[in-house]
Amino acid sequence: MPFLIIPLLLIAMLVLWLVLLPLSLWQRYRYGKARRMARPWLVTFNAWGLLLSVIVFFVISAISEVWWPASLSYAAAGAGIGVIVGGLGLAITRFDITPQGLFYRPNPWLTLALTLLIAGRIVMGFVQVYRQWPGGEAERFLAALDHASLLSVAGLLLGYYLAYAWGLRWRLTRLARLLR
Repeated sequence: MPFLIIPLLLIAMLVLWLVLLPLSLWQRYRYGKARRMARPWLVTFNAWGLLLSVIVFFVISAISEVWWPASLSYAAAGAGIGVIVGGLGLAITRFDITPQGLFYRPNPWLTLALTLLIAGRIVMGFVQVYRQWPGGEAERFLAALDHASLLSVAGLLLGYYLAYAWGLRWRLTRLARLLR
């Protein structure tokens, strides 16, 4: 009897994840377009943390070349596009100087596009798993985890946030010098 609880818990966790996934994407969009106070120490911490994340991502992508040929090139292509999009995102970010401090608001349309990209990749993963499932072979199931789109989307998001964080850091130091 206790062994039946384990599959039921796994199914319940899967259902909970499926129910909360749209809510988490909505929250990601809401926070992504929100007005934020520009705290230089936090922006610097975020920029260095993202740089470390990108380094780890590329190391893991290089190691995965053993199983997924060209995974590093997919990751690099996604990161390159992400850096370009991050520069564009920073260029269209609104900055507000108030007596309370400096605030910035990322572009809501770009935030929506990135959130839809994440949602689209999740849906694509479900479609790929569904299309491969009837074969019943483990290799076919593993092929459903298409490394090209997975690593490209991950690289794009990391590249975007890296460029945005470092660009925001640069912009804040420039604005701080102008306000003095």
